[in-house]
Amino acid sequence: MLKLYIGNKNYSSWSMRPWVLLKQAGMPFQEVMVRFDSLEEGSAFKTTIESINPVGRVPVLMDDGLAVWDTLAIAEYVAEKFPEKQLWPQDAKARARARSVCAEMHAGFAALRSACPMNIEASLPQAGALVWRDQPAVRKDVQRIVSMWTELLEEHKGPMLFGEFSIADAYFAPVCMRLKNYALPVPGHITDYVRRVGALSGVKAWIEDALAEKDFVVFDEPYRTSR
Repeated sequence: MLKLYIGNKNYSSWSMRPWVLLKQAGMPFQEVMVRFDSLEEGSAFKTTIESINPVGRVPVLMDDGLAVWDTLAIAEYVAEKFPEKQLWPQDAKARARARSVCAEMHAGFAALRSACPMNIEASLPQAGALVWRDQPAVRKDVQRIVSMWTELLEEHKGPMLFGEFSIADAYFAPVCMRLKNYALPVPGHITDYVRRVGALSGVKAWIEDALAEKDFVVFDEPYRTSR
């Protein structure tokens, strides 16, 4: 059985992507939670993850002794392993586009990710308002997301970015969490897409588990002193 190593569900946006993908697609897998205690060398987190992944980061997918530790690599691996799940769009051009937007998310949107770290439990509209007021790079990132999603939803007629659920929706699920929890201003049709993503069974399961966590990880919460 596949084994997926992840960090705290409340905070780990990178872990959320493959977990939601596997869960939503109905793939059997074993979850291994490795709690964030510290990202410093010698911490319990680093020691555990470095034993299977030389980069020392989550997520990591293990399959019969093979470690796959990049989210895009994990997505490609399971798409090839389970072709019947049709995790990428079937049309070649749509598939290339889906890979492109996932790669853009993988490498970009640094301002949004830095200023609005994922925190599913928290409601942070005041922090979001300050970020929106003071950080033009965040506004630019959100503008690009709105433009991208609008074009894809219109072209593929929804409800997901490429019509039916795909890797792209799993990949942007943490962005949906950020837009919602920081109350960043987006048009109504984008808010509707965020709600649809939040209603996916795999996303709902992740959110429920995140809300049940009781950890307060200081380095993931620069905007408050307690949970």
